[in-house]
Amino acid sequence: MEPQVMKLASSPFVPIAIGFFGLATGYLVWGGQALFDLPKTSPEVDKSLGLWGIWMPGFMQFLTGVYLLIGLTWFNVFGDAAPLYMAALAFTAFGVHWFAVGYRKYIGASAQPDGWMAMAFVFLSLLGVCVFQRAGDIPVMIIFVGLTLVYLAEVPTRLFVWNPGIRIIGLFQLLTGLWLLYCTYAITVNVALGAKAWI
Repeated sequence: MEPQVMKLASSPFVPIAIGFFGLATGYLVWGGQALFDLPKTSPEVDKSLGLWGIWMPGFMQFLTGVYLLIGLTWFNVFGDAAPLYMAALAFTAFGVHWFAVGYRKYIGASAQPDGWMAMAFVFLSLLGVCVFQRAGDIPVMIIFVGLTLVYLAEVPTRLFVWNPGIRIIGLFQLLTGLWLLYCTYAITVNVALGAKAWI
């Protein structure tokens, strides 16, 4: 008897917009508060920021990363889209990272060790820049440039408790969050309406 092989149809519905929107929301909330100190920092505000960090950039990116990995490896439903492997790696890693930093913020733990974590995420962000530049996907490459800037600012700010760095991180988060909102719009319009929205 021949073993039966189940083949699923290829799907154009790659869940990238879910991860982009989650990170955009997290960066707008965290970046806006850090840049403008609005609302003023307090234990209650930190708890709220922690919850937003866990659920929007944390859960939504982790969900997207796992969805992509399963679609690419188990079911092959995204066709020949090798750069999606980089996206799956990044969404999964950044999602788990946000679970940690969101919970850290929620319980009021020290942010100083985040400086060491940021070094690994500078590497991952630069890897994303390289992969998407070579793939010719400049809008996604720009996201990874923004991520690189965020984590480059995180290293001295967190390790050496460099207070001016908090606003710099907030600025990079806010700008990257706005670009992520545009990318969410562009991908959704591309997939849902079949219209090209990229710049």
